[in-house]
Amino acid sequence: MACLCELLSTQFPPPAVTEEVEDASEPTKRDRSHLENTLKLNEEKPADDVSGVLQRLRKIYHSSIKPLEHSYRYNELRQHEITDGEITSKPMVLFLGPWSVGKSSMINYLLGLDNTPYQLYTGTTLTALPRGCRHLHFHIRAVSNSQLRVFHPSLQQGGAEPTTSEFTVIMHGPKLKTIEGIVMAADSSRSFSPLEKFGQNFLEKLIGIEVPHKLLERVTFVDTPGIIENRKQQERGYPFNDVCQWFIDRADLIFVVFDPTKLDVGLELEMLFRQLKGRESQIRIILNKADSLATQELMRVYGALFWSLAPLINVTEPPRVYVSSFWPHDYHPETHRDLFLKEEISLLEDLNQVIENRMENKIAFIRQHAIRVRIHALLVDRYLQTYKDKMTFFSDGELVFRDIVEDPDRFFIFKSILAKTNVSKFDLPNREAYKDFFGINPITSFKLLSQQCSYMGGCFLEKIEKAITRELPDLLGSIGLGKKPNVLSCD
Repeated sequence: MACLCELLSTQFPPPAVTEEVEDASEPTKRDRSHLENTLKLNEEKPADDVSGVLQRLRKIYHSSIKPLEHSYRYNELRQHEITDGEITSKPMVLFLGPWSVGKSSMINYLLGLDNTPYQLYTGTTLTALPRGCRHLHFHIRAVSNSQLRVFHPSLQQGGAEPTTSEFTVIMHGPKLKTIEGIVMAADSSRSFSPLEKFGQNFLEKLIGIEVPHKLLERVTFVDTPGIIENRKQQERGYPFNDVCQWFIDRADLIFVVFDPTKLDVGLELEMLFRQLKGRESQIRIILNKADSLATQELMRVYGALFWSLAPLINVTEPPRVYVSSFWPHDYHPETHRDLFLKEEISLLEDLNQVIENRMENKIAFIRQHAIRVRIHALLVDRYLQTYKDKMTFFSDGELVFRDIVEDPDRFFIFKSILAKTNVSKFDLPNREAYKDFFGINPITSFKLLSQQCSYMGGCFLEKIEKAITRELPDLLGSIGLGKKPNVLSCD
């Protein structure tokens, strides 16, 4: 780096006038009042007391949903076991996208961490350069605006090479603190303990950062490694797609970030959008660094991104793309400042809406999970009942069940489930998934639903149906009416 600085210094000597350097070294900062107002960072209202709601929600889950979930080993089908830490966790905002598009810079901007000890690493910045080389950045800025624009997408916003190789969880804490991945996975009070199943190589790429910031009292940010299309997944050393799926399943809002230089959709990005299927309402597509382009060029880039992503998003309406520049410095002159500001405020309103609706979303998530557990239990019960009906004294049990698993439609396995109340054909899991499921879990290791009853505990199926149709909707209604839920109820 030092040799490079010497070489560049011969081409760009330090400016002769000190005042020009000082002026150039202090780029105009953007006004943050809209950000603070939209996210209500200046309001001193007391936090809502949701402890009663969370306690009731935990009770419903443990008493009405988890028994059936464990009895029919739902976690081995979906790889999604809910922990107490997940129930009580804050809303999670996940940042995805290609490398060096400004994901970390965007988090720094939202939290106001630029030029503070808490700032996330975003690649090649001024502070990363040797002291004798730092004047180059200022001199290039002072030479001309056209040269500045060349370096805007790379030198000043994330570097020209992949920068973030870890999954970084930014959460609230009383003081600045870094937490290793192995510690986060070992702490059952957090919602990240299930990540231990992805292995030690992944935990070395997981890091938590606690920051004393008001916004983080209400939300958690997750920064992810950038997608690199020419890198094979096995080179990462851990199941990258599986880890992404774990965070996607738990995210309340998903920011997919692009910049004008990285619009290509390759295999890894296409796989990512397949994983996002069913979560379209939570996705926000962002075209970052938009003020680095002239109007005509911005329109071309917007169109290219729009048509690249439209086939990948499973919705009838075209995807909404938020166009702005998320970093602390002011928008470049002669660009659409008003448009960028309105787009930014619109995105911030979406973020605030997720924060405000935390409990409603949490209850809806648990109810959705309960519906999937119920359908899974009904399917396993139907497989088991069919197996018992086809078995005779001289039958080979393994061959009988293999015929059922290979062609469940011949035995009306899935059609019979649709006859049940509150079961939609769109909620039925993939038939192929049950081949793998029963390959690990023998059908004879399960009991029929009719046998999952006790005098004191009641029937598992009746309890989960009561939670889906009555308890969880009533809990949701109590939030809307401002009532305190009856935590001590034994229903």
